[in-house]
Amino acid sequence: MATITMKELLEAGVHFGHQTKRWNPKMKEYIFGERNGIYIIDLQKTLKLFKDASKFVTELCASGKMVLFVGTKRQAQDAIAEEAGRAGMPYVNQRWLGGLLTNWVTVQKSVKRLQELDEMAVDGRYELLTKKEVIRLERERKHLQANLAGIKNMKRLPDALFIVDSNNEAIAVKEARKLGIPVVAVVDTNCDPTVVDYVIPGNDDALRAIRLFTSKIADSAAEGVNLVGDKAFAAAEEAAAVEGEAAPAAEAAPTEDVDFDAALGAGVRKAPAAESAIDEEEVVERAL
Repeated sequence: MATITMKELLEAGVHFGHQTKRWNPKMKEYIFGERNGIYIIDLQKTLKLFKDASKFVTELCASGKMVLFVGTKRQAQDAIAEEAGRAGMPYVNQRWLGGLLTNWVTVQKSVKRLQELDEMAVDGRYELLTKKEVIRLERERKHLQANLAGIKNMKRLPDALFIVDSNNEAIAVKEARKLGIPVVAVVDTNCDPTVVDYVIPGNDDALRAIRLFTSKIADSAAEGVNLVGDKAFAAAEEAAAVEGEAAPAAEAAPTEDVDFDAALGAGVRKAPAAESAIDEEEVVERAL
């Protein structure tokens, strides 16, 4: 199973949330404190929750299922395409088409059209057409390629979604929940964690943070694919359980105690201050 360390999280800036005025009170339990008007995410919880999400992805892919990687914000586009491709998983990194999941039959027609145009460009059928017709077909192919390239080989609905920024991909989250598809998502302090099945609290805007989470989830998916069938996976689990008894230190590593004051410097106000702000916000929301 892919692992992640506290040092990697700190170096990638995963602990930086949004401004205190731009937040969702439901993220209260994942916030460590506040500094200079910015919420600091509790990386201890990020480590634990990432481990759960990674294990889920590995087990899912080991049973022959697939994960759809979704990240259409500019910072995430390259990472999503590269890491999903490395893991052999479908992805959406340009634009989420409304109904991509809930209206899958119609979307499949567009995918088949894209495959047909790709074949025409390769097998020489373009040579039988006029220049004007070729230009029109190429324009259509370019448009379809931009939106459907990542799911061109996806023959059925995905078994889970990995999403960068659940707020930005709200439509994808809603469609997945409607169909009962589990969602694994990087959730910042301005997001609603209750709509996500496997929450990974962290910075969803920084390039390094996005790349870190996406690459680790892709590693988990690749490891699952490499496991041969359910029996091989069960045997690996048993072996891991035996090794876990002999090497408890490996299990304790993700939950190591970290001095956030030393790591983040002075000026961090701990959770009680954040909780008082949370209570004030909740009172205002109830009043409205």
